[in-house]
Amino acid sequence: MGKRTKIFEQVQIEKIAAQGKAIARVEGLVVFVKNAIPGDVVDIRITKKRKNYLEGTAIKFHKYSPLRIEPRCRHFGVCGGCKWQNLDYQYQLQYKQQEVVEAFEHLAGVSPQNIRPILPSEDTYFYRNKLEFTFSAHRWLTDQDPVSEKHPPALGFHAPRMFDKVVDIYECLLQPEPSNQIRNLVRHIALERGYEFYNIREHTGFLRNMVVRNNLAGEFMVMLIVAQDRKEDISYILDTIAGKFPQVISLYYMINTKKNDSYADLTPFHYKGEKYLIEKLGDLQFRIHPKSFFQTNTKQGYNLYRVAKEFAALTGDEVVYDLYTGTGTIALFLASQARKVVGIEYIAEAIEDARENARLNNIDNASFFVGDIKDVMNAQFFEANGRPDVIVLDPPRAGMHKTVVEAIKYASPRRIVYVSCNPATQARDIALLSDKYDLVTTQPVDMFPHTYHVENVALLELK
Repeated sequence: MGKRTKIFEQVQIEKIAAQGKAIARVEGLVVFVKNAIPGDVVDIRITKKRKNYLEGTAIKFHKYSPLRIEPRCRHFGVCGGCKWQNLDYQYQLQYKQQEVVEAFEHLAGVSPQNIRPILPSEDTYFYRNKLEFTFSAHRWLTDQDPVSEKHPPALGFHAPRMFDKVVDIYECLLQPEPSNQIRNLVRHIALERGYEFYNIREHTGFLRNMVVRNNLAGEFMVMLIVAQDRKEDISYILDTIAGKFPQVISLYYMINTKKNDSYADLTPFHYKGEKYLIEKLGDLQFRIHPKSFFQTNTKQGYNLYRVAKEFAALTGDEVVYDLYTGTGTIALFLASQARKVVGIEYIAEAIEDARENARLNNIDNASFFVGDIKDVMNAQFFEANGRPDVIVLDPPRAGMHKTVVEAIKYASPRRIVYVSCNPATQARDIALLSDKYDLVTTQPVDMFPHTYHVENVALLELK
């Protein structure tokens, strides 16, 4: 199409597809449109031309959809976190349900009758128990920013598709207070004392990231991630947080001298307070360390596990395998109704958390193993631990590797409970299992209101 981009005028948006993209049709082609919702009438600038479809952006609105509502967040439209905050929650649920239905119809040949109505989230704001913020020497400038500042720093979230630009966030409605107050205090300290915000392009500066976690009891953990081991400055920031916010009961810091912001391989240094947060799910307690994986929406995570327990239909005599067990939350949630639970996970630190949580809850019928699932699940492992009657799995967004699918077929459990954050890869994997397993039902669960993400729990039974 060259440098000139084509514009289609007064096009009606029809529906929403996977990953939250709106759909319109022009000249017999489907157009995936950003920044629009069904019912909008817009001008679309085409940004990409594919063989069978187009991609574009809404650049002018002639008519706004009746489904639109006023977004609550002052950063909506700039921060990429809550793309559906302008869409009534009931319609968000409707489109998430539609995504699951279409994925299973197209990829697994499943009737919509097998898919239950989506389980809504009790809280649609302030539901997250963890947020990660980034310091940046270069702010993503918006209409709200003063033009007098040439290159102002920022503390907030990355601008969409920008690794080196950060939206300066003063108010986020996803995590309870004092999350905003903590972040805004740390920004104030940094600017007042002249601390350098990190420049990811030049790899210079002091302050890199900050992780804020909380539990339902209202207790908080803060982890500061810096590029230089400046003990006095680190202490000043963390001591100020501790002095201002008694809710912060745990303080950590990390030193990251790498060129990327990932911290999974870094050592957290305990600075002050408790070494972990305690979260309760039903009768169980879980220790949450700085790098622990835990469902980000605690209340809805509990509901998700209840669905998994219902689908597992345990009588007390089953051997249950929990694949991709993480810190063992699902495994431990099922342990009281199983003869034995076996968790498998390739991240060693997660397995240590799982074992610690088993001890904390006095659960002695759960065992946890580190390794690649396709290598671990073999005849010798079954002989030592028992062949599974039920397999529960919660893989990453990419779904299962084909070798894991084959390992599950070899194990031949009576039931499979498949938890997924990506209905498309889940439906694909279930299609691969369909020669041995029938899909009985699925339960969509909304874990992340105002986003297009949806979890889905599927029950399969051996033919």
